Amino acid sequence: MTGRARDGTLSAVSFDLSVWALPDGATPEQVRAAVRQCRDGRHGEQHPDPRLVAFYRAITATYPDRPARPGTPWEVAPLHTAADHIEMKLHPTCPDQVLLDIERLAGEHDLMLFDGSSVYPPPARVRS
Repeated sequence: MTGRARDGTLSAVSFDLSVWALPDGATPEQVRAAVRQCRDGRHGEQHPDPRLVAFYRAITATYPDRPARPGTPWEVAPLHTAADHIEMKLHPTCPDQVLLDIERLAGEHDLMLFDGSSVYPPPARVRS
């Protein structure tokens, strides 16, 4: 992903992506409301959703976030984790495979994706 620097040249910018564990039937507006609550620093006191725990273990098994190290796709590590979501700030040069893996794992764990403006289910939701 690229953006414009003040001098008009193109510069790389990070890509933010989050996965959300909300009840079945959650609407895009409910996801956006949950994002707003997180950005306002409001996180409810609850146990992490098991779907997120499984997603986190799977994604960090392939792309570790602890300790932060060169060569991982994460621009910010460790990943921001909460009871109902995980936020991932990806390097601008992140390989497409990382995004494909995130989408695949989100589908396997029945999570919604939020890319900073759009809410969508993973391309191929897989239910066990």
